[in-house]
Amino acid sequence: MASINSYLTFNGNCREAMTFYQDCLGGELIFETIGESAFAEKMPNIIRRSVMHAVLVKDDMVIMGTDMVEERGLVKGNSVAMMLNCNSEKEAKAFYHKLSVGGRASHPLQESFWGALFGDLTDRFGNNWLINYDKNRET
Repeated sequence: MASINSYLTFNGNCREAMTFYQDCLGGELIFETIGESAFAEKMPNIIRRSVMHAVLVKDDMVIMGTDMVEERGLVKGNSVAMMLNCNSEKEAKAFYHKLSVGGRASHPLQESFWGALFGDLTDRFGNNWLINYDKNRET
């Protein structure tokens, strides 16, 4: 079956952001820089340390990122959020707390009318997160 993964674009701070997400969420993190790529010799020295591709994997969760920004520059908005479905209330609270450090906790975790612990935040890199723990889910 097809799946969708989050792919985040940064403006030179991909390594910092992805390392922050690994610290918050755990998992294995791999980076490939422009300098390690097949076209490295064609690129200016100043961007060779930039991240061409990063991937953070933990169980079924995959978050990818890059420093490769289009010519028009990085445009941040509120039209995209990462939905983080947690396995326990404790995990949801821990992820919410860690991801909100230096960011904006716009909607603290609380019991929802649909039976979940739910909240949202914007992290210090300007990315939006929805944190959800479905208390009615079969385990």
